[in-house]
Amino acid sequence: MNIFRTKNIDAMIASSRVPGNLKKVLGPFDLILMGIGAIIGTGIFVLTGTGAVTAGPALTISFIFAALACGCAAFSYAEFASTVPVTGSIYAYSYATLGEFVAWMIGWDLILEYGFATSAVSAGWSGYFQSLLAGFGLKLPVALSAAPGALPGVHTWMDLPALLIMLALTAMLSIGIKESTRVNNVMVIIKVAVVLLFIAVGVHHVQPANWHPFAPFGYTGIFSAAALVFFAFIGFDAVTSAAEEVARPERDLPIGIIGSLAVCTVLYVAVAAIMTGIVPYQRFLGVNDPIALAPNYAKENWVAGFVDVGAILGMTTVILVMTYGQTRILFAMSRDGLLPRRLSTIHPKYGTPFLATWVVGILFGVVAAFVPLSTLAELINIGTLSAFSLISIAVIVLRKTRPDLHRGFRCPGVPVVPALAVVACVTLMSYLRAITWLAFGAWLAVGLVVYFAYSRHHSVLNRQVPAPTPAAAEIGAD
Repeated sequence: MNIFRTKNIDAMIASSRVPGNLKKVLGPFDLILMGIGAIIGTGIFVLTGTGAVTAGPALTISFIFAALACGCAAFSYAEFASTVPVTGSIYAYSYATLGEFVAWMIGWDLILEYGFATSAVSAGWSGYFQSLLAGFGLKLPVALSAAPGALPGVHTWMDLPALLIMLALTAMLSIGIKESTRVNNVMVIIKVAVVLLFIAVGVHHVQPANWHPFAPFGYTGIFSAAALVFFAFIGFDAVTSAAEEVARPERDLPIGIIGSLAVCTVLYVAVAAIMTGIVPYQRFLGVNDPIALAPNYAKENWVAGFVDVGAILGMTTVILVMTYGQTRILFAMSRDGLLPRRLSTIHPKYGTPFLATWVVGILFGVVAAFVPLSTLAELINIGTLSAFSLISIAVIVLRKTRPDLHRGFRCPGVPVVPALAVVACVTLMSYLRAITWLAFGAWLAVGLVVYFAYSRHHSVLNRQVPAPTPAAAEIGAD
């Protein structure tokens, strides 16, 4: 049994165009806002404070380095998405180039990345939401305010708001991507306006003396912060999960991927420079709302209120887009037989993978309710860095094995640019803690067991028969 068998790319593209499949309703503007919606969230509203304490004012350099690592990988994603416009992101691309076993492991890795990202951001959302409620004199019972162990010295049962926001957004995604996209677009426009408001007001309160010393902890601090704030860029790859729902994927997917990453990088660097210019970096220690702290420090309290609203909306869109990406990964893996086939059935009315959406929402909503945020963040980063390294290798392989394929977008400087992405990602991974590597290894070990016990036997390629269309799978389920 060949565990490195690959899928036929032409057959993959043809299968994505079968009637009764996912609806093609998205355009370039939707994709850019989807990418921004996934990127601007916990990373900028929460982790910038920890990053400032780790790197000092050189946090701006940390953001630039993390953005370069993502940018090199983004070019590879854009080439693949325009060449093989099928749902499944790097999982699908790996299946076509590196083989089934590698595809399964990266798909299993993406479940870690996307699923735990939604859980982590839901926990962050809960904190800001409870802060907003407190402003109106409302408080949740302490037992329902956080995951067990999240608050030192405080006994809690679960994070109820984190669970409820996951279930609410799951319900929205289950009834249609176009409807969900409209809501996402509105929230993204509002949160970008809030970030621009912070920049416009904050720039007048910058004290250049706060930028000295610029890098108090040297290169170690800069790269450690980059490995942490890398979380702030996670999400642009979720745009590729929408490939089968894009009207003109060859043109629009690269625009969405690269455009959203470029916009967010500029905003991140500007925000990092302004916040460390207003507040001495040492004062961000232990602060959970660093972007709100800066205007308060500058006596612009009214801006801090808008920042809280922007943070809630920002995290809401991240949860929405990352949950969406996770459901499409499960859909693709199920359609290939590597997961139970019912997960790839399409709802006859809503045109969405209804069961897969609710499985994701309930499972990772429970994780958000019972697992502390600090336990999740680094696991997400190592999973994403692994995926980015693999997509960069895969684009080099596909250039060699299928030079004849039509590419709507070509990654520049192959193989140098993809190789730089691998080097940058591996460098950032080396700055993560040993416990993170051990947990990641344990997750992959579970994936190995699942693959050899179930997935390789149920693989469509193993059966050597075409995969049924989602519509046919649903008829069979009935």
